Amino acid sequence: MYVVARDFGFAPNPFHGYCTLATCKPRTRSVAQVGDWIIGMGGGQLGAVGRCIFAMQVSQVMSFNEYWDSPAFLSKRPVRNGSRCMMLGDNIYNRDSDGAWHQMDSHHSQPDGSPDLDNIRNDTQTNRVLISDRFFYFGKEAPEVPAHILTKMGYRNLRNHRVFKDDECTALLNWLLNGYSQHTNEIMGDPFQFEKSGARYSVKGDKVIV
Repeated sequence: MYVVARDFGFAPNPFHGYCTLATCKPRTRSVAQVGDWIIGMGGGQLGAVGRCIFAMQVSQVMSFNEYWDSPAFLSKRPVRNGSRCMMLGDNIYNRDSDGAWHQMDSHHSQPDGSPDLDNIRNDTQTNRVLISDRFFYFGKEAPEVPAHILTKMGYRNLRNHRVFKDDECTALLNWLLNGYSQHTNEIMGDPFQFEKSGARYSVKGDKVIV
Protein backbone atom coordinates (compact mmCIF):
# COMPACT_ATOMS: atom_id res chain seq x y z
CA MET A 1 0.00 0.00 0.00
CA TYR A 2 1.19 3.51 -0.72
CA VAL A 3 -0.10 7.07 -0.89
CA VAL A 4 -0.98 8.36 -4.36
CA ALA A 5 0.30 11.93 -4.38
CA ARG A 6 -0.69 12.62 -8.01
CA ASP A 7 -3.42 10.96 -10.04
CA PHE A 8 -3.31 11.87 -13.73
CA GLY A 9 -3.90 8.37 -15.11
CA PHE A 10 -0.18 7.89 -15.79
CA ALA A 11 1.11 5.99 -12.74
CA PRO A 12 -0.83 3.85 -12.43
CA ASN A 13 -2.22 3.75 -15.95
CA PRO A 14 -5.63 1.97 -15.95
CA PHE A 15 -6.42 2.32 -19.65
CA HIS A 16 -6.63 -0.13 -22.57
CA GLY A 17 -7.69 -3.15 -20.52
CA TYR A 18 -4.74 -3.36 -18.13
CA CYS A 19 -3.64 -1.44 -15.07
CA THR A 20 0.10 -0.85 -15.27
CA LEU A 21 2.74 0.67 -13.06
CA ALA A 22 5.65 1.43 -15.36
CA THR A 23 7.07 4.64 -13.91
CA CYS A 24 7.59 6.22 -10.49
CA LYS A 25 7.56 4.01 -7.34
CA PRO A 26 10.87 2.25 -8.17
CA ARG A 27 11.02 0.61 -4.74
CA THR A 28 7.53 -0.82 -5.10
CA ARG A 29 8.27 -2.06 -8.61
CA SER A 30 11.50 -3.66 -7.40
CA VAL A 31 9.87 -5.97 -4.86
CA ALA A 32 6.31 -6.69 -6.04
CA GLN A 33 5.72 -10.25 -7.25
CA VAL A 34 3.04 -11.91 -9.34
CA GLY A 35 -0.01 -12.44 -7.13
CA ASP A 36 0.69 -9.45 -4.88
CA TRP A 37 -1.93 -6.73 -4.50
CA ILE A 38 -0.84 -3.11 -4.83
CA ILE A 39 -3.26 -0.63 -3.31
CA GLY A 40 -3.03 3.13 -3.79
CA MET A 41 -4.60 5.28 -1.08
CA GLY A 42 -5.50 8.92 -1.48
CA GLY A 43 -3.19 11.57 -0.10
CA GLY A 44 -3.74 14.99 1.35
CA GLN A 45 -2.75 16.73 -1.89
CA LEU A 46 -5.76 15.13 -3.57
CA GLY A 47 -8.05 15.67 -0.59
CA ALA A 48 -8.65 11.93 -0.52
CA VAL A 49 -7.09 10.63 2.70
CA GLY A 50 -8.55 7.27 3.67
CA ARG A 51 -9.99 6.61 0.22
CA CYS A 52 -8.90 3.84 -2.15
CA ILE A 53 -7.91 5.21 -5.55
CA PHE A 54 -6.92 1.89 -7.11
CA ALA A 55 -6.06 -1.73 -6.40
CA MET A 56 -4.27 -4.05 -8.80
CA GLN A 57 -3.20 -7.66 -8.45
CA VAL A 58 0.08 -8.19 -10.29
CA SER A 59 -0.38 -10.72 -13.10
CA GLN A 60 2.85 -10.09 -15.06
CA VAL A 61 6.23 -8.46 -14.55
CA MET A 62 8.17 -7.26 -17.60
CA SER A 63 11.36 -5.38 -18.33
CA PHE A 64 10.98 -2.03 -20.06
CA ASN A 65 12.11 -3.51 -23.39
CA GLU A 66 9.68 -6.42 -23.07
CA TYR A 67 6.88 -3.97 -22.36
CA TRP A 68 7.94 -1.74 -25.25
CA ASP A 69 8.14 -4.63 -27.73
CA SER A 70 4.91 -6.39 -26.73
CA PRO A 71 2.08 -5.95 -29.28
CA ALA A 72 -0.39 -6.14 -26.37
CA PHE A 73 0.87 -2.83 -25.01
CA LEU A 74 1.40 -0.73 -28.11
CA SER A 75 -1.73 1.21 -27.11
CA LYS A 76 0.07 2.21 -23.91
CA ARG A 77 2.64 4.25 -25.87
CA PRO A 78 1.83 7.95 -25.48
CA VAL A 79 0.44 10.11 -28.27
CA ARG A 80 0.71 13.67 -27.02
CA ASN A 81 -1.73 15.08 -29.59
CA GLY A 82 -4.27 12.30 -28.99
CA SER A 83 -7.05 11.81 -26.48
CA ARG A 84 -6.42 12.24 -22.75
CA CYS A 85 -5.96 8.48 -22.38
CA MET A 86 -3.48 8.42 -25.23
CA MET A 87 -1.55 11.44 -23.94
CA LEU A 88 -0.93 9.64 -20.65
CA GLY A 89 0.51 6.44 -22.07
CA ASP A 90 3.17 4.96 -19.78
CA ASN A 91 5.03 2.73 -22.28
CA ILE A 92 7.74 5.34 -22.68
CA TYR A 93 11.11 3.60 -22.24
CA ASN A 94 13.32 1.36 -24.31
CA ARG A 95 17.02 0.61 -24.14
CA ASP A 96 19.31 0.22 -27.13
CA SER A 97 22.11 -2.32 -27.57
CA ASP A 98 24.60 0.17 -26.12
CA GLY A 99 22.57 0.40 -22.91
CA ALA A 100 21.29 3.93 -23.50
CA TRP A 101 17.77 4.70 -22.38
CA HIS A 102 15.30 6.38 -24.74
CA GLN A 103 12.25 8.22 -23.43
CA MET A 104 9.21 9.03 -25.55
CA ASP A 105 7.56 12.43 -25.48
CA SER A 106 5.33 11.87 -22.48
CA HIS A 107 4.07 13.05 -19.11
CA HIS A 108 7.62 12.47 -17.80
CA SER A 109 9.40 14.47 -20.52
CA GLN A 110 10.45 18.11 -20.55
CA PRO A 111 7.76 20.65 -21.57
CA ASP A 112 9.20 20.71 -25.10
CA GLY A 113 9.03 16.91 -25.33
CA SER A 114 12.76 16.34 -24.88
CA PRO A 115 13.96 13.71 -22.39
CA ASP A 116 13.90 14.54 -18.68
CA LEU A 117 17.13 13.01 -17.39
CA ASP A 118 16.05 13.13 -13.75
CA ASN A 119 12.88 11.19 -14.50
CA ILE A 120 14.82 8.70 -16.61
CA ARG A 121 17.24 8.04 -13.75
CA ASN A 122 14.43 7.66 -11.23
CA ASP A 123 12.14 5.51 -13.35
CA THR A 124 14.76 3.17 -14.79
CA GLN A 125 16.60 2.42 -11.55
CA THR A 126 14.14 -0.49 -11.41
CA ASN A 127 13.84 -2.21 -14.79
CA ARG A 128 10.45 -3.72 -14.04
CA VAL A 129 6.92 -2.93 -15.20
CA LEU A 130 4.01 -4.25 -13.14
CA ILE A 131 0.96 -5.36 -15.13
CA SER A 132 -2.47 -6.34 -13.88
CA ASP A 133 -5.44 -7.92 -15.61
CA ARG A 134 -7.40 -7.93 -12.33
CA PHE A 135 -7.81 -4.44 -10.99
CA PHE A 136 -10.14 -1.79 -9.63
CA TYR A 137 -9.65 1.82 -10.59
CA PHE A 138 -11.86 4.32 -8.77
CA GLY A 139 -10.16 7.65 -9.48
CA LYS A 140 -12.38 10.54 -8.37
CA GLU A 141 -15.00 8.04 -7.23
CA ALA A 142 -12.56 6.59 -4.70
CA PRO A 143 -14.55 5.02 -1.86
CA GLU A 144 -13.61 5.52 1.77
CA VAL A 145 -12.10 2.45 3.35
CA PRO A 146 -13.80 1.74 6.69
CA ALA A 147 -11.64 3.32 9.36
CA HIS A 148 -11.73 0.25 11.60
CA ILE A 149 -10.09 -1.83 8.84
CA LEU A 150 -7.18 0.58 8.43
CA THR A 151 -6.82 0.98 12.20
CA LYS A 152 -6.65 -2.77 12.77
CA MET A 153 -4.01 -3.07 10.05
CA GLY A 154 -1.99 -0.26 11.54
CA TYR A 155 -2.06 1.62 8.25
CA ARG A 156 -1.29 5.35 8.20
CA ASN A 157 -0.45 7.68 5.35
CA LEU A 158 3.34 7.73 5.31
CA ARG A 159 6.09 8.07 2.70
CA ASN A 160 7.05 4.97 0.73
CA HIS A 161 5.01 1.80 0.51
CA ARG A 162 3.93 -0.39 3.40
CA VAL A 163 3.92 -4.18 3.10
CA PHE A 164 1.21 -6.26 4.74
CA LYS A 165 1.02 -10.04 4.93
CA ASP A 166 -2.08 -11.86 3.72
CA ASP A 167 -3.50 -12.37 7.21
CA GLU A 168 -3.00 -8.69 8.03
CA CYS A 169 -5.04 -7.41 5.10
CA THR A 170 -7.79 -10.03 4.84
CA ALA A 171 -10.48 -7.57 5.94
CA LEU A 172 -9.32 -4.97 3.43
CA LEU A 173 -9.33 -7.42 0.51
CA ASN A 174 -12.72 -8.79 1.58
CA TRP A 175 -14.11 -5.25 1.64
CA LEU A 176 -12.72 -4.64 -1.83
CA LEU A 177 -13.63 -7.95 -3.48
CA ASN A 178 -17.04 -8.39 -1.88
CA GLY A 179 -18.10 -4.81 -2.42
CA TYR A 180 -16.77 -4.12 -5.90
CA SER A 181 -16.26 -7.43 -7.72
CA GLN A 182 -18.85 -6.41 -10.33
CA HIS A 183 -16.53 -3.55 -11.30
CA THR A 184 -13.38 -5.61 -11.87
CA ASN A 185 -11.23 -4.10 -14.64
CA GLU A 186 -13.50 -1.06 -14.91
CA ILE A 187 -12.57 2.60 -14.70
CA MET A 188 -15.18 3.87 -12.27
CA GLY A 189 -14.08 7.49 -12.21
CA ASP A 190 -11.72 9.79 -14.07
CA PRO A 191 -8.32 10.37 -12.50
CA PHE A 192 -8.35 13.26 -10.05
CA GLN A 193 -6.13 15.36 -12.35
CA PHE A 194 -7.35 14.04 -15.70
CA GLU A 195 -8.24 17.51 -16.95
CA LYS A 196 -4.52 18.37 -16.71
CA SER A 197 -3.51 15.47 -18.93
CA GLY A 198 -1.20 17.71 -20.94
CA ALA A 199 0.91 18.54 -17.89
CA ARG A 200 4.47 17.33 -17.36
CA TYR A 201 5.93 16.06 -14.12
CA SER A 202 9.57 16.17 -13.04
CA VAL A 203 10.91 14.36 -10.01
CA LYS A 204 13.48 17.14 -9.69
CA GLY A 205 11.78 19.53 -7.33
CA ASP A 206 8.69 17.31 -7.35
CA LYS A 207 6.89 19.72 -9.65
CA VAL A 208 4.07 19.60 -12.17
CA ILE A 209 4.33 21.94 -15.14
CA VAL A 210 0.98 22.69 -16.79
